[in-house]
Amino acid sequence: NCVSRIGWLNRMTQFKEKAGKNRENASVGLYVYPNLMAADILAYRATHVPVGDDQKQHLELARDIAQKFNHDYLGEDAAPFFPLPEPVITGAATRVMSLRDGSRKMSKSEPSEMSRITLTDDADEIAKKIRKAKTDPDPLPTDKSGLEGRPEASNLVGIFAALSGQEVETVLAEYGGRQFSDFKPALADLAVEMIAPIGAEMSRLLDAPEHLETVLADGAARAEAIAGPVLAQVKEMVGFSA
Repeated sequence: NCVSRIGWLNRMTQFKEKAGKNRENASVGLYVYPNLMAADILAYRATHVPVGDDQKQHLELARDIAQKFNHDYLGEDAAPFFPLPEPVITGAATRVMSLRDGSRKMSKSEPSEMSRITLTDDADEIAKKIRKAKTDPDPLPTDKSGLEGRPEASNLVGIFAALSGQEVETVLAEYGGRQFSDFKPALADLAVEMIAPIGAEMSRLLDAPEHLETVLADGAARAEAIAGPVLAQVKEMVGFSA
C-alpha cells in the first residue's frame, strides 16, 4: 500500500464498475484490493501470470508497484529485486460475459442466477441456462467479423470455442448460417460434458473434509517456503527487520 499510488488505483476499471454511482460508500477493501492481488503476485516473484482479459489492468498495476519498489529501495543501477510479471492470456474466451447481457462480465455478484454458470451447477441447470441465454434474432455469421456488434452471439460462440478447444473461425465454419435454436443445444451438450464432471468432483471433495485440510496445509507450507524468504528480504530492504 505504501508503494502503490492513489492515482494508479483511481484508474482501476474493476473498482469503478463494482462501486457504480455509489462510489463514496464503497469499501476501502474494494478500493485497495488490486494492491492485495499485486502482493500475491510479487510475494512469489512471479515472472508470468495467467489472467483473464479483464484482469490485465491489475497485473499492470503489479508491474508498476514492482518497478517503483525496485527504484525506491534499490536504485536505478542495481539489479531489480522484483521481476516485472508478464500476462499470459490464452484461449478463445479470455473474458466470459453474462448470459443475460453480453456487454457485462459473467459474475457471481450479478443478482440473476441465469446470468452465469457455476461449477456446482448440475447438468439440468447448465442446459437450462444455455437454452435461456440471451441472443439476437439473426443466424450465426459465417466469419468472425460478423460477430462485431453482436455481444451475445460473440459470447456464446467464444464459450463454445473455449470448451471445445477450437478457434472461433472453426466453430463458425460448422454453425455459421444456422439459427441459435440449432446452436444452443450443441453448446448445452458441450457445456454439460465439460463442466458437470467438475461439479461432481467438487462434491466428492467436500465430502472428505480431512483430505481438504491436508491439501490446504500442504499448500500453505509450500507457499510459505517460497514467500517467507521474499518477505524477509523486503522487510530488511525497507528497514523493518530487527
